[in-house]
Amino acid sequence: MRKIDYKKIMIATDGSDCSRLAIDKGIELARLSGGTVYAVYVISTAYLSPRGAGWELIHKALKDEGQQAVDDIKSLGKVKGINVRSVLLEGNPSYELIRYTDEEKMDIVIMGTLGKTGLYRMLIGSVAENLIRHSKVPVMVVSTKYETQD
Repeated sequence: MRKIDYKKIMIATDGSDCSRLAIDKGIELARLSGGTVYAVYVISTAYLSPRGAGWELIHKALKDEGQQAVDDIKSLGKVKGINVRSVLLEGNPSYELIRYTDEEKMDIVIMGTLGKTGLYRMLIGSVAENLIRHSKVPVMVVSTKYETQD
C-alpha cells in the first residue's frame, strides 16, 4: 500500500456548515500524512464596486467573516496538533483558489459543497466544480446534500 504523502493540504472554506465536514477530513489527512494545512478563504469581490456606497463596511464585514473562518480551522488544528497557516485572498473564488494552488504548489485541495443541482447550480455556479475541472492537483469534495424547503 502506498504511503499518503500530502505535505501541503489546502482546505478551502467559505465559513459555512458544509465546510465543517471538509475541515474535519483535511485535518485528519494532515494528521495521517504529517502535512501542513493551508486554511484558505476568498473574499468574493465579484459583486462589489469600490465606488459603491458602503463598500468599505461590506468589505470589512466579509474580511472579518473570512478571518473567523480560517481562525476556526487554525484552532481545530491546534487542538489536533496540526500546523495550520491562515490565508485570506480576494477576488473570484474559483480563480483565486486555482491560482493559489498553483503558485504555492499544493498537493491536494479539500472543500465542501452543498450538492445543489439543476437551475440553482446553473445560475450560481459551483466553485467546487471549477476546481475539479481546472486544478492541476487532486481535489477532494466533501458533500452535504442540499435539502429544499417545501
